[in-house]
Amino acid sequence: MNLQSHLDALKGRHASLDSKIAAEGRRPSPDSSQLSRMKLEKLRLKEEMERLKS
Repeated sequence: MNLQSHLDALKGRHASLDSKIAAEGRRPSPDSSQLSRMKLEKLRLKEEMERLKS
């Protein structure tokens, strides 16, 4: 897998998590532990994308 396709895959996973976080936040009783895990994973993906860009 080349660098650009890897970055594209990471961006896709990041966007997917963003949607899932928003959906969970709109629920009447959001699962805070689930939200925390998803936000942490989203941050990890963002950091990896930044690392690969530099």
